[in-house]
Amino acid sequence: MIKEEQTGGSALAHFSKAIVSQPGRERIAPAPFGGHVVVHATAEETGGTLGMWETFTPPGKGPHDHTHTRETETFRIIRGIYRFRCGDDEFDAHPGAVVVLPPNIPHSFRNIGDEPGQMFATVTPGGFEQMFFEIGKSGANTVEAIATIEARFGIVNAQTKALGLT
Repeated sequence: MIKEEQTGGSALAHFSKAIVSQPGRERIAPAPFGGHVVVHATAEETGGTLGMWETFTPPGKGPHDHTHTRETETFRIIRGIYRFRCGDDEFDAHPGAVVVLPPNIPHSFRNIGDEPGQMFATVTPGGFEQMFFEIGKSGANTVEAIATIEARFGIVNAQTKALGLT
């Protein structure tokens, strides 16, 4: 059962049971930049509070510059070395590092190592994790098809702008 209460001027959604993502029962979806994600918790399951997944990134891959208009992203690097760009800042993140990316600021990341990378990701509020499922379900495999889905989830990037979607 989901309840809402007023706290500090904003409504907080609550969920009333644990979400458990067990090995062997993962929900796997493609990532638009290659590789895949394993979704552990969704907005639907958490009353909108968050979405949570692991991203597995091939060497040299990662999303191009994009802006989330709805959520804050948090990443914990598990394996590999990632180069992040957020606004005018660029930095490398090694295993154990945690990176928090604010909404409405252009950013990107890329696995700069020679081995597949792995990061644990959380978005608040949740909902963005559904984009990965939609890409997989639709079979979107062109820049245009993926950009159309990204735009529905509040992503702004060169492709969504070129298509007049954002």
